[in-house]
Amino acid sequence: MHPLNVLGDPVRRAVLEHLTAGEAPAGEIAGVVGGRFGISHPAVSQHLRVLREAGFTHVRAQGQQRLHSIAPQGLMAAAEWLEQFRPFWSAALDRLGAELARKV
Repeated sequence: MHPLNVLGDPVRRAVLEHLTAGEAPAGEIAGVVGGRFGISHPAVSQHLRVLREAGFTHVRAQGQQRLHSIAPQGLMAAAEWLEQFRPFWSAALDRLGAELARKV
């Protein structure tokens, strides 16, 4: 699956945002993200699986818990794909900066 297809889903983005605070158990993620979107724990588990298979997260077992954390591979793949468009937004931001400086 293309990295942007993975990131295109708001539930998966919310999972990644939750994981920016650090490693979290699947049950916690399902409670927080599932509650926010009104979806079941099994539905959140499917999103966790997609993130793991696409290289966006790691999972490790600790006793009976499965702890999820952010993995760099998926994010790097998305960043690499987006890099080809950098000249378009860089040029626009440069023009905006010049216009703002001119008006000050």
